[in-house]
Amino acid sequence: MRSPAVKTRQRKQRSVTAPGTLGTVPESSSTQPTGLRHRLRALIRELGKFGTVGGVAFAIDVAIFNVLLQAGFETLIAKTISTVIATTFAFAGNRFWTWRHRAHTNMARQYTVFFVLNAIGLGIGLACLAISHYGLGQLSPVFQTQLADNISGQLVGTAAGSLFRFWSYRRFVFPATTPPGTPPRQEHSAAGPVPPSPIRDTA
Repeated sequence: MRSPAVKTRQRKQRSVTAPGTLGTVPESSSTQPTGLRHRLRALIRELGKFGTVGGVAFAIDVAIFNVLLQAGFETLIAKTISTVIATTFAFAGNRFWTWRHRAHTNMARQYTVFFVLNAIGLGIGLACLAISHYGLGQLSPVFQTQLADNISGQLVGTAAGSLFRFWSYRRFVFPATTPPGTPPRQEHSAAGPVPPSPIRDTA
């Protein structure tokens, strides 16, 4: 004959393992890493598209600039025309491809802000070149060589300017559809929370 203590212990074991008992199952925390991976993949896709648009725009700028020079245009006028055309292409590519899923307001306002931020990004690249050539060049003539100018201007300056453009375009030109700081919506089951089933003690 079983003692009362053995019966009590058996009832507790059945109350945990009995079918239909849902209240004791801890909620899985795998949704948070999944959401983080999803945002990371989306950011990588945006970076890839942004880089593609930027590369094509750069090629357009160089091609039009040289064509205009061959046609007899003055150097600064040729560069201004090629820059405006390349910037317009970059704006269209980013608006309708890279960030087509984001919020879009008045196109004229977007283009103006895009052009201003693009000019700031260009200024960042020129600042990197100036610091290296004229600033560090006072310390050592090695920073005034053609190799140093290409490293500081084309590599460091272009990278810093591109990072600024990517961040500022996402933040000011093509903002997210939901305001930052909005808590993510919690997903619930379509049937709603299932109340725990009553436990039958068959002992």
